Amino acid sequence: MDRDLTRGEPAGGSDGAGAGPGTAPRPAGTPKAVAIVWGLLILNTLGSAGAKTIVPLPRSLIQMVTMGALVAAFALALALNLRLRIRASAFVFLLTLLLVPSVISSVDLGSGAGALFRCARLALFVGTLWLLSRWWDGSPTFVRHHIRMYFAVLASVAAGLVVSPGAAMPELYGGRLVGALWPLTPPQIGQYAAVIIGLTVLLVLGRRADRRSAVAVIVPALVLLALTHTRTATLGLLIGLALAIGSLILTSAGARRFFAWAVLGAAVIAVGFGSLLQAWFLRGQSQENFTSLTGRAKVWDALLAAPRTPSEYVFGTGLGDKSFGGLPIDNSWLAVFQEQGMTGVVLVAAIIIVLGGVALLRPPSLSRACAIFLISYCAIASYTEAGLGDASPYLLHLAVAASLLAAPTAAPSPTPDEVAERRIPRWAPRSEVT
Repeated sequence: MDRDLTRGEPAGGSDGAGAGPGTAPRPAGTPKAVAIVWGLLILNTLGSAGAKTIVPLPRSLIQMVTMGALVAAFALALALNLRLRIRASAFVFLLTLLLVPSVISSVDLGSGAGALFRCARLALFVGTLWLLSRWWDGSPTFVRHHIRMYFAVLASVAAGLVVSPGAAMPELYGGRLVGALWPLTPPQIGQYAAVIIGLTVLLVLGRRADRRSAVAVIVPALVLLALTHTRTATLGLLIGLALAIGSLILTSAGARRFFAWAVLGAAVIAVGFGSLLQAWFLRGQSQENFTSLTGRAKVWDALLAAPRTPSEYVFGTGLGDKSFGGLPIDNSWLAVFQEQGMTGVVLVAAIIIVLGGVALLRPPSLSRACAIFLISYCAIASYTEAGLGDASPYLLHLAVAASLLAAPTAAPSPTPDEVAERRIPRWAPRSEVT
């Protein structure tokens, strides 16, 4: 394998379906600045609430940085795409429609002025995705951007662990790994680690990554994932990889070998380390606390039992901080129902269904496998994590899936002058051409 994770891929490629007639002209490669835009979007979605950092960071400063990153991402994307060339995308279109219930429910300020601010943030986020859609061509370009940017985030987590182990694994979080340099919670770190592990494994199986580079990414990410004790991320990684690799089994000998070895390794680990795995999975919780999903079920029951007006049922109460009664909702579907009503739930369900349906209809390929992994991971995580209805890492994961499922764009047809130029013999003097 002659490619590593630091190299990009040419536009187009053999991973998507063929382009049909009337397809927009293909841009001349993906500008390197697109990676900067993607990194700024990731910075925006890191959030401002989490563990205490080694150097105390005021929340207002963090919010200024994250919002500034989003504004910069939109401005840079606009500068790269001044002619506003975009690609048709059902995913981004549905996200645009999601703005409607968000604005309707937020405009009466029932959730405070912050609701309109969050609507503006979501609008900028979606607008940036529209501008970037020009470079969605079915290639793993955005997969590489995704891996590199989140690996940089995990590198900051590892640095905080080395500098101050006590701050990185505080008793407040039960000794689980948190961000000591930037306020990141264990579920966030587990999510980032699981996603880049899964994508890197698939790149190796698809012969798009060098094994040494892949090991340098996968091993540290696995260690950080284990230190977070994040069950959702672990299950999402395992199930998502199983589905993704399963989609390659019929066409990839490497996928078949990996799947066989993975099953054998899982059986050995389950027999030899079953008790340790059970202790890690339970995290010292009581049976009652475990069955109530660490108290989440109580919040969910209270949210569903709360009285609502017809308007709140249809459009929600406005974009908020994904909490109910001062406690986090920790469920994407209930958070969307609370803030954007049944209209939002239908739109978010349509996003998952459309992306999943398109992925199933595509022929087996690396791009399809990566998309299946990301879609399945987000669907699994939506049960215990919020984020599908607002600017979040989960929407970025789905945006990468949408870029992978886009059909490669056709190269522009040559102009008459270019055709005539090609017919001129190289040895003919320019003056002889009439």
